[in-house]
Amino acid sequence: MQYPNGKKSSALKKINHTSQTVYSNRGMSLEDDINDTNQYYLTHNIAIIHKKPTPVQIVHVDYPKRSAAVIKEAYFKQASTTDYNGLYKGKHIDFEAKETKNKHSFPLNNIHQHQIDHMKQVVKHGGICFLLIRFSISQETFLFPAEKLFTYWEQQYNGGRKSIRYETVKKLGYIIPIRYQAKVDYVAVIDKYYIKNGGTTNGR
Repeated sequence: MQYPNGKKSSALKKINHTSQTVYSNRGMSLEDDINDTNQYYLTHNIAIIHKKPTPVQIVHVDYPKRSAAVIKEAYFKQASTTDYNGLYKGKHIDFEAKETKNKHSFPLNNIHQHQIDHMKQVVKHGGICFLLIRFSISQETFLFPAEKLFTYWEQQYNGGRKSIRYETVKKLGYIIPIRYQAKVDYVAVIDKYYIKNGGTTNGR
């Protein structure tokens, strides 16, 4: 897999020759939980949130079997923005999801400048934008508002930390309840801290 700068990724993705479905990110528990939650929201007419497909240009494919194909070389057509977007109660929802094994902080190198730029545009136009952060060791998932993220993103270029402390995420973010069907019930947090507070996240 090649990125826009021409750098290859060692991860090769297998696709079904008939469905052209790309299988990747297996075992990423946060993504799986979000996808299950979004399906629950959709089935019960709660919200319409989907994972954004990433445009990929396939360059070279091998066919070891008649029923399958293996991508040997490909690259992203353009830099991706955020992972998910959609609608909830008439509001545009846009967020990125990240999981870290770091116990004490969330490294900012998990985010890219083009994603920050996109998130700023969403906020400017009145959308609800945030980062879902899971600390895999403690299995805690937080909704961290984009407005808070911007501050720490800029500080890293002015002598600040290149990560956000766990204590800061816990203080400025909102822990997401774990439910049986909605495993990452982030709309419960949106209801409490965005919509019911008139769209603001100041104060708790």
